[in-house]
Amino acid sequence: MFREMRRKDKQLQHQEAISILEECNYGVLSVTGENGYPYGVPMNYIYYKDSLYLHCAEDGYKLDNISQNNKVSFCVVGDSKVISEKFTTNYKSVIVFGKIEKADVDEKKEVLVEFISKFAKSYMTKGKKYVSKSYGDTTVLRIEIEYLTGKGNK
Repeated sequence: MFREMRRKDKQLQHQEAISILEECNYGVLSVTGENGYPYGVPMNYIYYKDSLYLHCAEDGYKLDNISQNNKVSFCVVGDSKVISEKFTTNYKSVIVFGKIEKADVDEKKEVLVEFISKFAKSYMTKGKKYVSKSYGDTTVLRIEIEYLTGKGNK
């Protein structure tokens, strides 16, 4: 169903790819636009319970596209460093493929607290109050990972 990586020498072990997902903060969500063109949008995310979670407003272009086709990819680039004298870049990256769905109310609250834990751990008490107050205005999206690849150049 998914193509295997051509450069096996650059393929990362599954657990290393998961570690990159756990450590990074931002990635690019790619969906199929209503005009058939790819549409990529940078978003912060969390890796939680073997899925990727994102959050956004209650409406918008990406949600319109997802309602038409919920197959997505999400790309994260971890450590990267240009090595000018060798005309190369050292990097680690992960691409996830899966189907994206809106989280239900209970899952949404739980995941938003996990976002606070990842991005504002020192403000958990204040963050939980914020989640309780504003979760109704927020959409939480879950990407069920069907396939992922990690790639690196060291």
